[in-house]
Amino acid sequence: MSTALIILAAGQGTRMNSELPKVLHAIAGAPMLGHAMQAGATLDPDHVIVVAGHGAEAVRKAALDFDEAAQIVLQTEQLGTAHAVAQAAPLLTKYSGDALVLYGDTPFIQPETLARMQAARASHDIVVLGFEAADPGRYGRLVTDGETLLRIVEFKDATEDERAITLCNSGVIMAPCALLFELIAQVGNANAAGEYYLTDIVGLARAQGLSATAVTCHEAETMGINSRAELAQAEAAFQARKRAEALETGVTLTAPETVHFAYDTWLGRDCMVEPYVVFGPGVTIETGAHIRAFSHLEGCHVARGAVVGPYARLRPGTELSEHARIGNFVEVKNALIGEGAKVNHLSYIGDASIGDESNIGAGTITCNYDGVSKHTTVIGARVFVGSNTMLVAPVTLGDGAMTGSGSVITRNVAPDALAIARAPQVDKPGRARKLFDLLKAKALKRDKGAD
Repeated sequence: MSTALIILAAGQGTRMNSELPKVLHAIAGAPMLGHAMQAGATLDPDHVIVVAGHGAEAVRKAALDFDEAAQIVLQTEQLGTAHAVAQAAPLLTKYSGDALVLYGDTPFIQPETLARMQAARASHDIVVLGFEAADPGRYGRLVTDGETLLRIVEFKDATEDERAITLCNSGVIMAPCALLFELIAQVGNANAAGEYYLTDIVGLARAQGLSATAVTCHEAETMGINSRAELAQAEAAFQARKRAEALETGVTLTAPETVHFAYDTWLGRDCMVEPYVVFGPGVTIETGAHIRAFSHLEGCHVARGAVVGPYARLRPGTELSEHARIGNFVEVKNALIGEGAKVNHLSYIGDASIGDESNIGAGTITCNYDGVSKHTTVIGARVFVGSNTMLVAPVTLGDGAMTGSGSVITRNVAPDALAIARAPQVDKPGRARKLFDLLKAKALKRDKGAD
């Protein structure tokens, strides 16, 4: 079934107390808007339309980061949800498929729920997503008769009997695109808020003899975020779900409550994650890898059997081959670490490739930036880099090469060659005692002058 997504993202979110548009506040490393777009993308939509308002340019950029084909329309006045959806009409005048209305500040709608809504559309003109609320509060209520949805009543306009209903409205609606806009054109604003409610289309459709139904989901899926406190609750809910999913799929988390996932973290079966690991966006960990405590990973791929940490940082563009080892206080950025290669201690490897079975000594730095441009270091297979070596890029070390500890390597090193690049040691007999005596005398004179 062909579908167009209309995602409402125009609100400022005054309770967030922020200059950032509400839908751009992040959960698990991605803006709320991105989560909504990701869920809708599982329906393989023909169109993705984001209705922006406050901070429209920032919203546009975020939307295009998730889907470069997304279209953005503006709602310059905040006149209600029906008015917001109507802004998408000019882009869908010839579209014959369905329209699904989602909300940029409701990030947890699950793909399975949207699939059930799509299935229900086969036998109903309008499908609304509802949920049984533990505390219905000020949610709109769904008035039903069996499987038939009769109408949706906003809390402000509900009677006492209607307010007693616990089946509540999420705001998510699916309908044929042409019908949706035809009904929206009939919506008025004679209500307590003076707004054009999208929910009114259900009553209008029923008056025309059309059918409507409600699909229900767990209340947690419909969580809307309107404040920093709710944002924190949403982050906690996301992390709890991802931890449970990881454990269920065969990942070992030795202290699950301390591990933080991004929205797109992928962990293979039988990998182990120790306490206080943070996964930023874009991380893939293959089967059997071991991520040790207090490590931070982002935008990287870790192959089978590799070990990372403790206290390691993998930055975007890092690729660890099978059985590679990255140790404590090592930072890697935009680098390929070959199979079985080791960078075990106190090193920075950036804009580099390291061949299979090479060993990088403690304190090694690839000097990749000259203040203007980045340059590449290429280290071959079975290379031994001595401790405290500076590799001034661009530079290449051939297979089987070695560098002496403390070297500053500025020229290419041939395969199997030993490179030593450090100033010769010079000893001055008795000079240390004389220097200490001189320094102490100066300190004593300074202290007497202070008195």
